[in-house]
Amino acid sequence: MRGFGRLMGRALWYSSQQQRLLRPSVEHSLRLLHASSSSSSSSAVTASYLDSQIASFSSSLASLRSSPFGGQRRTMFIQTQSTPNPSSLMFHPGEPVMEVGSADFPNARAAMNSPLAKALFGIDGITRVFFGSDFVTVTKSDDASWDFLKPEIFAAIMDFYSSGQPLFLDSKTAAAKDTAIGEDDSETVAMIKELLETRIRPAVQDDGGDIEYRGFDPESGIVKLRMQGACSGCPSSSVTLKSGIENMLMHYVPEVKSVEQELDPDDEEAALTGQME
Repeated sequence: MRGFGRLMGRALWYSSQQQRLLRPSVEHSLRLLHASSSSSSSSAVTASYLDSQIASFSSSLASLRSSPFGGQRRTMFIQTQSTPNPSSLMFHPGEPVMEVGSADFPNARAAMNSPLAKALFGIDGITRVFFGSDFVTVTKSDDASWDFLKPEIFAAIMDFYSSGQPLFLDSKTAAAKDTAIGEDDSETVAMIKELLETRIRPAVQDDGGDIEYRGFDPESGIVKLRMQGACSGCPSSSVTLKSGIENMLMHYVPEVKSVEQELDPDDEEAALTGQME
């Protein structure tokens, strides 16, 4: 209860500050009305101006009263971080995002199970959303501008954390982890998964993305991976895949001969669209 009292007190203080800031504009209008009282030709115009100022003042007060938690949302400090992909930006809310693993949403249809992802896709110009341990990576279309998108993304993230909603409506969605070592995994597969989880994944997540293990073919020695978040569609993703991930896996696991990227149908469609354009 004390916490709620502090919250309401903060909201009332914010309202009083706004009233203090808005009051000079009304007093200025009153002075204009007094100064023009000697001129009958300008009194109607001045009165009309005063009415509009009072209406604006009343509207501002009403909006403050209807949003008592506005002060709470403003206390959340969200940091942004650039990625190697110019179309992707990382947002650090200062709160945990994914407790275990990560989640990639290549389109709005895939985001229906997450209130936050769904809200972000509701912003015009957003094409992909990715959740990491303590960050959210948002990818935009080429014609969209970060200057216009960032305020809306900030608002969507703040509204989500103040709402108390779960990150996923179905808790089973967040439980999947591709690098969990299973009882049926061979020693080679276990080594690959351990390297991906402990050595490769942290480095990739620093750039706002992630990798998903899709399988290993012991006959050909090919490891299948899927790039997620900022790494998906990034111009340097192929360099990361070959020069970074492939070299490390081949060094520590002699059975690995190559690493290839596997695309989902949505990723393949986006790649074809980009080639046509």
